[in-house]
Amino acid sequence: MLLVRGHGGGTTLTGTIFERGEEAPKYRGAPDEDAPYVWVCDEFYEVESGGTETTIDGRTINVAFDTPLPRGFDTRDQALDAAKEHIRTQFARVGVAGDAVNIEVTRPEEEGSPAGPV
Repeated sequence: MLLVRGHGGGTTLTGTIFERGEEAPKYRGAPDEDAPYVWVCDEFYEVESGGTETTIDGRTINVAFDTPLPRGFDTRDQALDAAKEHIRTQFARVGVAGDAVNIEVTRPEEEGSPAGPV
């Protein structure tokens, strides 16, 4: 399992890549269980009212969340590329430029320790 975490605008978004041999979540809309790599992450966007109030880049906005979007991939590189693009896209939806998003990839057991290459 890999955690792909984006930091930008004073907030963080984390998604998960389930690797070959790991059991990805099972729910309606989940990809074929035969996919060797499965990316799962929330989607969010700014709304005028409702949602959850949060501060991004010093600006208070309301954010609504969609059901996580699971996607299956044949290779680890494909899953990582899609995960990074997804995270940058979510930040762009709330006004944070993609190049202002710092992305890190770790394993859950490495949480709190310096990240090495994954």
